Amino acid sequence: MDVLALPAGSRILDVPCGQGRHAYPLAEAGYQVEGLDYSKPLIDKARARGTGPQLKYTIGDMRKLPARWTNRFDAVVNLFTSFGFFTAASDDARTIGEFARVLKPGGVLVWHGGSRDGVMAKFLSRDWWKSDDGTMIGHERAFDPLSGILSIDTAWEGPSGSGTRSHRIRLYTASRLAELCLDAGLVVEEAYDGFRDRPLTRRSGEMMLVARKGL
Repeated sequence: MDVLALPAGSRILDVPCGQGRHAYPLAEAGYQVEGLDYSKPLIDKARARGTGPQLKYTIGDMRKLPARWTNRFDAVVNLFTSFGFFTAASDDARTIGEFARVLKPGGVLVWHGGSRDGVMAKFLSRDWWKSDDGTMIGHERAFDPLSGILSIDTAWEGPSGSGTRSHRIRLYTASRLAELCLDAGLVVEEAYDGFRDRPLTRRSGEMMLVARKGL
């Protein structure tokens, strides 16, 4: 909210919003908040937490936001590494374009996620740890520098059982994201070391970019 610096009553879109982790406190702070997510189970959890005149949720795809939202929001927030999971890089660019479309002229996009520079500076190919209940969890990672895709294989075993899962994410540098924003009519004005009140550096594992739509 300090970064947004918006008055109460401003319209904010939280996308993807998941179970309302950020949308709910933003609404409590006096903003008019709409959350969108592709997952019905997560939207159901968000709605169960509470809705009202200042907080609404929509099931949808952030690559194609509702047409009625054009120039609707004072701010769009994309938080907690919620970007880069699409198979095609063109879908990421399309998503940035949708964020720009639904912003009012002069509106702000706040983007938070991993920084490719910092993640690679501290890259670990594998690590493991034990949870409080004794479950052993291990990660194996691989990075493709051409596509920018980080692949993570996870395995766990403990009192409640065992299993494996895999996921992948396309990591971006701040400069590449700034280019995608500029192509969509958004100019990055600030770059932070994640949620910390200090500038982004090449060793920052996370970054928060603040981009503004032209008037």
